[in-house]
Amino acid sequence: MEPVIEIVDLCKVYKLGTVDVEVLKNINGRIDKGEFVSIMGPSGSGKSTLLYLIGGLDKPTSGCIKVNGKDISVMKDKEESSMRRKEIGFVFQFYNLIPNLSVEENVLLPILLDGKKLKSYQDKLKEILDIVGLLERRNHTPRELSGGQQQRVAIARALINEPDIILADEPIGNLDSKTGTEVMELLKTINREKGRTIVQVTHSREAADYGQRMINLKDGKVC
Repeated sequence: MEPVIEIVDLCKVYKLGTVDVEVLKNINGRIDKGEFVSIMGPSGSGKSTLLYLIGGLDKPTSGCIKVNGKDISVMKDKEESSMRRKEIGFVFQFYNLIPNLSVEENVLLPILLDGKKLKSYQDKLKEILDIVGLLERRNHTPRELSGGQQQRVAIARALINEPDIILADEPIGNLDSKTGTEVMELLKTINREKGRTIVQVTHSREAADYGQRMINLKDGKVC
């Protein structure tokens, strides 16, 4: 199986005043194309830090991460930003939607930032909104939606560029159990039917079980 993410001797240290805090310690691993992987661990274990490093939102102290064979730690800012927009979709716990934009405008934001023509994505937009069950809500703003619907908008936004990888940080952390199950079922369907590689961070065993494989972190180490 072809790896889409390779992690080699990864370490991350933050400075708090004069103190060095080791958040990740010599992490190694790989995630193959089409896998659904859950990264689990208690608060402070380094799981969200690992996800942000995989997505190029932070830089490692040492070691490297390769996404589709490219070491993202040595990329220039412009190249890294382009990689994030085209190859990785992000789903965050707090949705990160722009409140005064409609559903479809929020979903199309990565296309706009990439300088592409919005008109050429109308069919793709309709398809994705249908997949996430929000076709009838396309002109609504986030404040008119429930938390679960807002997370579905975030998932649709992550899909619009047809990325190889979707990174989800506690995707159901703010949702009730019923809505959380619906969102996890949606991610599972996207993984299975669209072949997207999904990496989620969660502290919930129930959510983690939707993955095909689990990576457990404790005190910055794989255990």
